[in-house]
Amino acid sequence: MPLPITILISVVVFVLGIVIGIFTGFIYRKNIAEKEIGSAEEEAKLILNDAIKSAESKKREAVVEAREEIYKNRSEFDREVKERRNDLQKQERRLQQKEESLDRKYETIDKKEEKLNQKLKESEEHLEEIQTVKQSQMEMLEKISGFTAEEAKAYLLAQVEEEARHDAAVKLKEIDQQLKEESDSRAREAIATAIQRCAADHASEVTVSVVPLPNDEMKGRIIGREGRNIRALETLTGVDLIIDDTPEAITLSSFDPVRREVARIALEKLISDGRIHPARIEEMVDKARAEVEATIKQEGERAMFETGVHGLHPDIIKILGRMRYRTSYGQNVLNHSIEVSHIAGLLAAELGADVTLAKRAGLLHDLGKAIDHEVEGSHVAIGVDLAKKYKESPEVIHAIEAHHGDVEAKTVVACLVQAADAISAARPGARRENLEAYIKRLEKLEELAESFEGVEKSFAIQAGREIRIIVKPEIVKDDQMILLAHDLAKKIEEEMSYPGQVKVHVVRETRAIEYAK
Repeated sequence: MPLPITILISVVVFVLGIVIGIFTGFIYRKNIAEKEIGSAEEEAKLILNDAIKSAESKKREAVVEAREEIYKNRSEFDREVKERRNDLQKQERRLQQKEESLDRKYETIDKKEEKLNQKLKESEEHLEEIQTVKQSQMEMLEKISGFTAEEAKAYLLAQVEEEARHDAAVKLKEIDQQLKEESDSRAREAIATAIQRCAADHASEVTVSVVPLPNDEMKGRIIGREGRNIRALETLTGVDLIIDDTPEAITLSSFDPVRREVARIALEKLISDGRIHPARIEEMVDKARAEVEATIKQEGERAMFETGVHGLHPDIIKILGRMRYRTSYGQNVLNHSIEVSHIAGLLAAELGADVTLAKRAGLLHDLGKAIDHEVEGSHVAIGVDLAKKYKESPEVIHAIEAHHGDVEAKTVVACLVQAADAISAARPGARRENLEAYIKRLEKLEELAESFEGVEKSFAIQAGREIRIIVKPEIVKDDQMILLAHDLAKKIEEEMSYPGQVKVHVVRETRAIEYAK
């Protein structure tokens, strides 16, 4: 149904009103904006003018400050230039004064040099006169003395040398005597204390084993049919059985003491058992070997606990136990090592050294003797190798290496082990020496003494502990006797091995013989 005319008109009027309002508002806002823009432009012009004025005023102030600073700097510069100019003038004046002073000194030196040259010329003339007088005096002295200058010089040098040798010998004797008295006193005290605190019994060990038999019929059973039993026993043990006319006894001989002990135990077991045949022999030898191995271990542990040395390698303990069956000049090596350990420890305590280290080195010093018949080389070299193998300390290794003087002892412990080894070996009855080695040592001692010029005769006495030398009095003077004894003692120390010490006794005498007729 069509809208009424009135409504349509009202709508049109309403729309027209809205349009007219919007347009009117736009015009109003435009006018306001134009007014604000105008006022902003005016305000900006004002701000710009103020800024220009402020900048110009600051510029003028900066120019003024710069001019003042330039003036100030120029004033300071002028002042510094003036001061430096004054300093330079002062230095120039000083240099001028110094130059004048040097000129005066040069003049003085020149005058002195002229005087010195004149005096030098005069002294040369005097020296020529002195040389002439000296020459005439020398000629006169040569005529009076009957010696030329060279002969007189040689005579004086000989006299001075003889006096110097005499004074040196006397001084050396005094020093040696003083040192010997002091060192002997202290050494005797320390050694006596150690020996008193470490007493030991000695029994000479034998190198063969003798097995007693219940009767002589047992010899035939041990030999067996066609010698099969004795061959089996010798093959299994590596020991020679000596069956001779000795009643009711068999001798076992071997360089290896452990094998000899195994053979002895096995043979005793066979004799007590009574059943002797190859199979039984093999069984008994195995049992004897096991028994000896157990004894070796026990002996090694006994030595370790008896000396208080701990932390040894198990193999070293076994090697120590093997020394139970080893002898040196009739002395049991294990007992000797234990004794050396005790003595070295006591000496270390007296001197304030490391007791534990000294006892350890003393116990192990002859370690190589346990296997020296199995390994090539001296027991010292073998002992050093074993100690290195089982990680012993360098001090212990050096003590082993130096205990027979193969190398120079560089530590207190090495010297103590040397002394303890000599004490243990030198105890009465501790060792025996074969006749051939004894005679060779005496002959070597006399040979060394007679190698010196002026020695007439020499006699080794006191079992080689003393050497007496008779010198020719026309060759060896009194003061030279001291030097001869000193040199011979040094030579004996360097070229010979001996227990204890050797006393060198030099005898010089002059005899005058006349006959009354």
